[in-house]
Amino acid sequence: MHDQDHLDFIQSQWLREKPSLDTRSMGLVGRMYRLQHLIRDEIDECHKAFGLRSGEFDVLATLLRAGEPWCLTPTALFQAAMLSSGAMTNRLNRLEEAGLIRREAAPDDRRSLLVILTAEGKEKIDQAIEAHVATLDRVTSILSEQQTQHMDQLLKDWLRGLEQL
Repeated sequence: MHDQDHLDFIQSQWLREKPSLDTRSMGLVGRMYRLQHLIRDEIDECHKAFGLRSGEFDVLATLLRAGEPWCLTPTALFQAAMLSSGAMTNRLNRLEEAGLIRREAAPDDRRSLLVILTAEGKEKIDQAIEAHVATLDRVTSILSEQQTQHMDQLLKDWLRGLEQL
């Protein structure tokens, strides 16, 4: 039998108080919330080592994965990063002040802006992404390769199903 965790304790309380309540989904989602919190703390610490907030890391990483010349319009950037335009503007302002990005008029449309990764920004995100993946590798190393593949497929199936609702 597996060791009990805090969600088992909560479910046992519900079983005592409301025996007819099926709390399996509560346990599953509760564990995911707890995992997300613990993993987010590790990721935030990793990003802080590079002087970045997680949202700023996301912007720089999105520009990097866009490929050379590492630039996107603000609209393409916030759609790729799944942010609101207001949150994106604040992040872009902070990153520009730090010299990690620059904004300039698009050569083909002077009314449109491009967000461009600077040389300093590229150097920082090149290093930060390596540390980020190492952090993810560390927090997932508890699982075997087979467990990781199985979990990934289960989560992918679940996500696809929810996105289609």
